[in-house]
Amino acid sequence: MESSAMARSLLSASRLAPPPPHHRDLVSLSLSANRARNRIAMSHPNPKSPASSKAPRSLVARCAVEATEAAESEVPIEKKFPAFPTVMDINQIREILPHRFPFLLVDRVIECNPGVSAVGIKNVTINDNFFPGHFPERPIMPGVLMVEAMAQVGGLVMLQPEVGGSRDNFFFAGIDKVRFRKPVIAGDILVMRMTLVKLQKRFGIAKMEGKAYVGGELVCEGEFLMATGTE
Repeated sequence: MESSAMARSLLSASRLAPPPPHHRDLVSLSLSANRARNRIAMSHPNPKSPASSKAPRSLVARCAVEATEAAESEVPIEKKFPAFPTVMDINQIREILPHRFPFLLVDRVIECNPGVSAVGIKNVTINDNFFPGHFPERPIMPGVLMVEAMAQVGGLVMLQPEVGGSRDNFFFAGIDKVRFRKPVIAGDILVMRMTLVKLQKRFGIAKMEGKAYVGGELVCEGEFLMATGTE
């Protein structure tokens, strides 16, 4: 009994007594080492961690964008925009269409799928003969001439050997659902796409869909009827 009581009193005394000095020194040294490791880890992040891997990539991407912008700014504006391709020049167009000055309103064909679709351009200049009267103080291309120019592009689609049309017997038969979205003025490049929607060879009637653009913006659209025939 006395030995057990003495053991309990020694155990409680050891719990209440402060740790020896050398033990306290070891604990403080361990804490200081942990703090030092944390500071080193914060100043030198792990390259395999997601946060550290994002920084170099974003820096490289930003540098690449800045280099591209700098290169583009060094290119003169007259060299930034390539010319339209040429599928048919004006001489080839004149071989297909019967129109002549001042009513030939297609300067170049930049895409052509015979019997399917074509894209032509009209360079609108202040020297066009309709501007002195339409209008003297505000030169605007007449809407009826925009429709005529689109019909001529349609003629380039239909007057092909694959379709069997004849330049001596080809007429603009009708228009429907024509809308003019924006005025076309001198200096604009009118880009016109005509697409064959339906062809009735028995009756010689072709239905086409046309859209005209300036700078990528729609300025005119409508449905066209063409009458075709054979020589």
